[in-house]
Amino acid sequence: MMKYMVAGAALALGLASAGAAEAVKTETAALGGSSITLHVQPFLTETELATLRVVMTNPEALAIFVPDTSKGFAALAVSPDDGFLPEGAPAASAQAIGGLPDAAAAAKDALAACDKLRKGEAACVLVLEIAPKA
Repeated sequence: MMKYMVAGAALALGLASAGAAEAVKTETAALGGSSITLHVQPFLTETELATLRVVMTNPEALAIFVPDTSKGFAALAVSPDDGFLPEGAPAASAQAIGGLPDAAAAAKDALAACDKLRKGEAACVLVLEIAPKA
């Protein structure tokens, strides 16, 4: 009986560790009237991360990559297989949606637009979320 309890505890610990390893790190910044969250996805290259960090801290860069951030919530979704900036330009599947009434709607619409255009197998994920400052 004790053997099964130890095995069960070890399995539970292993599953908990695996779940923690899957968590995506985030970085946040305030820009103008917005709060911006960068999801540091493991597939992003150093160049892509550097670009996203500029986007989240520079109003002109944000306006280029994500529309309508001053009109509500926005999100940018990217396909892990397609990447964000293959060959130095945004992938066609990298989709930003803005001007929505809440974060869930922005995320849902950005992910749907990205998934519709992705060439790779893996579903799109969020890399940026923009919200009005509370």
